[in-house]
Amino acid sequence: MNRFFLCMSEELIVLDELKTKYKLQSQSLVLNPVSIAIDPFMQNRLYCGTDGHGLWVSDDGGGSWKRIGEDIPESIFTSVFVSPIRKNGDYGKVYVGTDRSALFYSNDAGQSWSEWEAIKSLSSYSSWSFPPNPQTHNVRMIAEDPSNRNIYASIEVGAVIRTQNGGEHWLDTKEGNPLDAHTLLTHPKAPNRIYAACSDGVDQPGRSVLLSRDSGDTWVPFSDGLEHRYMLCMVISKDDPDMMLVSASAGARNAYDPSVAESYIYRKEKDQPWKRVEQGLPLAKGTMISNLADDPHDLNTFYALNNRGLYRSTDRGKTWTTLSIDWNKEHLQHAPQRRHRSALLVIDWRGE
Repeated sequence: MNRFFLCMSEELIVLDELKTKYKLQSQSLVLNPVSIAIDPFMQNRLYCGTDGHGLWVSDDGGGSWKRIGEDIPESIFTSVFVSPIRKNGDYGKVYVGTDRSALFYSNDAGQSWSEWEAIKSLSSYSSWSFPPNPQTHNVRMIAEDPSNRNIYASIEVGAVIRTQNGGEHWLDTKEGNPLDAHTLLTHPKAPNRIYAACSDGVDQPGRSVLLSRDSGDTWVPFSDGLEHRYMLCMVISKDDPDMMLVSASAGARNAYDPSVAESYIYRKEKDQPWKRVEQGLPLAKGTMISNLADDPHDLNTFYALNNRGLYRSTDRGKTWTTLSIDWNKEHLQHAPQRRHRSALLVIDWRGE
């Protein structure tokens, strides 16, 4: 069965898809979750970063959690990523990013941590700044390219940085790189390609989605057809690196403020422009920007989470249906806010 992890603004919700209904439970220990990731080598192991409540791990598919990483001198964990290509023993190498843009890694499944301190010496570091709190900034997302083993990190706001040697040396951002990549992705079937869904397009039309085909050396606009310029979440088909979905709004306030919320989902295939999809989705007005995820079993199935509910598409994002979940109204009132990262994850859960 599918197990869903919904990182809401105050709580982590675990949702099981049973044969005739959905079972919902709140993980009360994991407060203010902002990012969640599964170990691709150990399917019952998950990591969850929180806003102010530390880093957590589960070894039973999300049924129970314990605190780890207490030797890391930060409590705000803005991104979590587990390598699909680097492992030690049975577990994948873990990377986490924090507020004030620090990057840490663990080679022993989170028992101990080391920091990539070199990123604080990059020349662009002094210019990084998060608009809601200009005195700080954060590691928004971490990605890794299986084709060349490069590791990438997007900084909110100010940079996309990368390392070509496992973190020993980091290359600084440069002109033309994304400034505020909310989602940063690679694809195993598209060597050296990096996708960035950004807020850059709000002030720089055409730069809402950017694409690099040369491992981040250069970036080109990839935004034809997008009528809205503020991007949050992107998901790419597992079997087709040219088929993708992205969630969009006109700007940050329209994305996160319920009083003026208005958001959309766009779809793209091959060399076609982005096309807005609406069938089965809630009215755009009043809907906060969606978090997107793919299905662990079905290549044609995708999910969208927003303050109106959880939606599923079984035709690669063309049409959608709402899932019949018995929500507590407070759950959706606390839908993901601006600080939230990978707020929706779907895993294959075989349970007990």
